[in-house]
Amino acid sequence: MTRSINEKRLRSENLAFAGTAGVSEHARKARFVPAFQDTLTGRVEIACFTPGNPAPMHVLSCLPDEWAAERNMTGEITLLKPSIVAGFVRDGRFFTREEAAAAAD
Repeated sequence: MTRSINEKRLRSENLAFAGTAGVSEHARKARFVPAFQDTLTGRVEIACFTPGNPAPMHVLSCLPDEWAAERNMTGEITLLKPSIVAGFVRDGRFFTREEAAAAAD
């Protein structure tokens, strides 16, 4: 069963991958950039605070409107649709957290 991504899920994934390149802090050392992928379309988006300003960690802001499953009263994305996964990009290729952790070892 695929679970939708929200801030709580991102924290949970960080705990699960603590100490590996599956977490942004360690991924940077291996030249990975935090990103998200829609597994249905293959579309990849770099995590950003504002358009054109990459974030050093996974954040839900600035993702495509069609990826949002829920928003708060101010319009910020609070939940992504189930086909979106968090991962990383390196050399133009998307890696899941698992793949990044394995590739950096």
